Amino acid sequence: MRGAMAGPGKRAPGAGGPRKSRSGAPHPTGAPVLRDSVEAGTFEHLFFASPAKGEPDRLLRAARRILDAGRQLRREARCDGRILTTAEQQLTTLTAASVRVLEEILTLARLNRGRVFPSYDYLADATSLGRATVARALRILENIGFLVRQRRFKKVEGDGPGPRYAQTSNVYRAFLPNIVRRYLPRWMRPAPLPDDQVQREADRQEDMVAMRATLCPRERRKAMEKGKLAQILARMEAALDAQAVDDGPERESHNHPQPLRESIIKEDQRGWTSRPPC
Repeated sequence: MRGAMAGPGKRAPGAGGPRKSRSGAPHPTGAPVLRDSVEAGTFEHLFFASPAKGEPDRLLRAARRILDAGRQLRREARCDGRILTTAEQQLTTLTAASVRVLEEILTLARLNRGRVFPSYDYLADATSLGRATVARALRILENIGFLVRQRRFKKVEGDGPGPRYAQTSNVYRAFLPNIVRRYLPRWMRPAPLPDDQVQREADRQEDMVAMRATLCPRERRKAMEKGKLAQILARMEAALDAQAVDDGPERESHNHPQPLRESIIKEDQRGWTSRPPC
């Protein structure tokens, strides 16, 4: 009786049966695929990169340094009433579990030449942490900038017409975030980029802009990168650019900030003037 009074288009409270989807047509496979997922096997060759020798160890030491720095910042905020900046508040969220998860990811990167795609169950077993703790640790690492991760889905065989998809493990790539550099000792900071490499990249960007300016609107739309793969590349490029933001002001000495090449020239000139005439 209550269901009849509710009307043909409404579902009576407490009535049995599955709730009808309010977003229109149901999912074609019946299996959920998480948002921003990309099909496995279509982008990994651009996402993965083999780490340089010693890079995983340097990233792990940096994460442990930031863990101690975050604890000190929390103590200063609690005891001294210090107002933390947004970046400092992010650093205080780093936990020991997050560093342990990062250590396992860096180990996989070193052993598998950068190809890191563990499941949550694998990370939970390897770190002796719960799945919820692993998921929270990954979010913390991604928010700070230690990780870039990408969700994936894969095709699965099934009965009936049409393709079927299922969620599979994420892929991960580790980075040194720019916000942690000021808390690292100088010997742990990456070396600045050479001037010729910086100039080559600037020239490449200018050539790309000039090339696109010569295209007609239709060709320009085709040349512009779009889609999920472009979003992945944009996220990775942003992470790489963040590493090189402060590379320009880096010098060889705190007391004498002039570039090394100018120092060599001046030393040579002084040597020439002090030489006795032949």
